[in-house]
Amino acid sequence: MPIRKILIVDDEQDIVELLDDFLIQKGYETAKAYTKREASEQIDKFKPGIILLDIKLPDGDGIVFLKEIKQKYPNIEVIMITGLADKEIALEALKNGAADYICKPIDFNYLSISVLSKVISSYREKT
Repeated sequence: MPIRKILIVDDEQDIVELLDDFLIQKGYETAKAYTKREASEQIDKFKPGIILLDIKLPDGDGIVFLKEIKQKYPNIEVIMITGLADKEIALEALKNGAADYICKPIDFNYLSISVLSKVISSYREKT
């Protein structure tokens, strides 16, 4: 079964709701978190295949959290989302296991392609 569950983690409620609406329209099951703590709880409860993770969270650094996620759950794909168009941070995220790095304002066509590529990859790995 390909990835269908996506956890959205961002402290900006408008961004979370926008992403949630978009992904639900595309047929994905979603869960939302606004802090690192909430995200950790949702990962264990919801068991997402993909996490859309903001770089800056009110209770933690997104890159540090990315490392923790990849160490504990190496099969979860993490797509970093940020308002910072910083090449160094993007490279650091990718070096630490991020599957992609998307800047705000979000290009929904690109997001759709990025998520779909992770779904297809997960399907190929299971067949």
